[in-house]
Amino acid sequence: MLGLILVLGIALFLWQLGATGLVDETPPLFAASARAMAESGQWLIPHVNGLPRYDKPPLIYWLMGLGYGIPLQDQWNPLGTWAARLPSALAMIAVMLSLGHTLLRWPQSGNGLRSACTALGAALAFALSPLILLWGRIAVSDALLTGCLAVALLLFWQCWAEPRRPVWAGWIVLGLGVLAKGPVALALAGLTLLLFGLSQRRLGALWRRLRPLPGLALTALVALPWYVAALAVEGEAFWNSFFGYHNLQRFTSVVNQHLQPWWYFVPVLLVASLPFTPLLLLGLLRTPGRWRRSWSEPDAPGASRLPGAGSLASYAACWLLAVLIFFTLAATKLPSYWLPATPAAGLLIALAAAEGGRASRWALGASVALMGLLTLVLALSPRWIPLINDPEMPTLPAELLASGLVLRAALCFGLATLAGFWLCWKPRPWGLVPAQLAIVLFQLVAVLPMWSLGDGVRGLPVRTVAEQVRLQRRGSEPLAMVGILKPSLHYYTRQVVLYEGISPTALVNLADRLKREHRQGFSPSSAQDQPTVLVVIDEGTARRAHWQGLAPIELGRSGLYRLWRLDRTRLERRAAELRARGLAPIWQRPVPERY
Repeated sequence: MLGLILVLGIALFLWQLGATGLVDETPPLFAASARAMAESGQWLIPHVNGLPRYDKPPLIYWLMGLGYGIPLQDQWNPLGTWAARLPSALAMIAVMLSLGHTLLRWPQSGNGLRSACTALGAALAFALSPLILLWGRIAVSDALLTGCLAVALLLFWQCWAEPRRPVWAGWIVLGLGVLAKGPVALALAGLTLLLFGLSQRRLGALWRRLRPLPGLALTALVALPWYVAALAVEGEAFWNSFFGYHNLQRFTSVVNQHLQPWWYFVPVLLVASLPFTPLLLLGLLRTPGRWRRSWSEPDAPGASRLPGAGSLASYAACWLLAVLIFFTLAATKLPSYWLPATPAAGLLIALAAAEGGRASRWALGASVALMGLLTLVLALSPRWIPLINDPEMPTLPAELLASGLVLRAALCFGLATLAGFWLCWKPRPWGLVPAQLAIVLFQLVAVLPMWSLGDGVRGLPVRTVAEQVRLQRRGSEPLAMVGILKPSLHYYTRQVVLYEGISPTALVNLADRLKREHRQGFSPSSAQDQPTVLVVIDEGTARRAHWQGLAPIELGRSGLYRLWRLDRTRLERRAAELRARGLAPIWQRPVPERY
């Protein structure tokens, strides 16, 4: 069964992994930092676009960098996305295998075929979460945190279920989680274990079993050296950015306008488990009853296997609630923050389906109804696809309709609906697996081709302009992008890019930065020393009044984007006019996430 889980994981997360370009906005920053590490040999602090990048610890960059270190990248990985996405994909496969192994080794609902299918169902319930299907294929650190935390928490539970198992592996993997995204891994693991110990009324026994003090020392041994080295080398800048802004400030205040209501993660929970959300809700509703039963079970300290071996559903509920509580308390809220809860949701879905009974059949029926609704929505796509209006992808509706991919997706969900009806009509030991396999087919024959189509509409124009920059650039001619900002331009051109927005102040900033800003790989120059600048500008920004009358030479265009060569004397003259109207450059003000 683990072999089948591995094959399905490879199909879901590794198939065509490098076939499309990087998705703006954040993944190119990770990818460019990792590639710079591999090429420069400087592995301590990530750098992107000539600036240090303090937002995340180095594990994700190190793993990506190992991929970029493989020779002949231009031949077998021309877009660079395979190396950047591989850590996320492998982390998701590792979670699938860990879930499957745990349920095979400690069956929660019978043995034989039913147990094996429950293990497969849990792995697929996790992998087929809409959030996992997305974040498992993009080059950011969220999937790696999810993988490290999930493996560590499952190892901790295994030590609770079978006390003779060594506990150290879980603390080592937790250390990797701290290296993947910082102290949040410790907070989520600690809150999960606290809730579980309290719910079982065995907090002391759990403490003795997991030995947290030496365990945390082992976690620190894995994670702490890099933090100490980074502080020693970078000092206050690293402390203020990583700990001050990206951890403490994100938790205590809203950053980047990610203000959401306190109940934000409730709808995220519902969407993230589609179409099996009713089974997840049933699993959560059964949790108080499980806790009450665990309180009445006698301890058997001399037994070879304690009652904890049957507590996986309770543990999964505590895990999910820990993520819900922690990020509900956080001021900044993003959908990706829910990813660490998805393995627990997969466990609850599979166990709720396997337990049987009227409630399980009703929850399964509701899940089948959701599949049917999704089938109907997808089948009616010719009515709603033309309503899509994205200025960055103006041709997407027509291309989607012409491709027939959405109707192909409807067919896959129709198959899943039929499989679900069959299971509701006559329960089978293989549980959710037939319907889940139809959704796997949906991912392979519909979602991935749609991803490729969207990349051609949204990502290809930026790659084309980047190629035009490489062909047209003269020596050390500076490069800027104004209006719609795409970090992938820096990634694909391998040049420092000065990014500015759409306002008149952005033009003033650009003229001033060309004369004054210092970055790694970029030196300021005068208009006499470097008389022109390359500017990538979108057509909407190009129509604004402050960009009119500069007599640019258009060197190329692709999609929304134009490549201009601007005379810097004209640019500085226009900047002087705007400054005379009271606009001053503001680029030197501190910006925590500047690139």
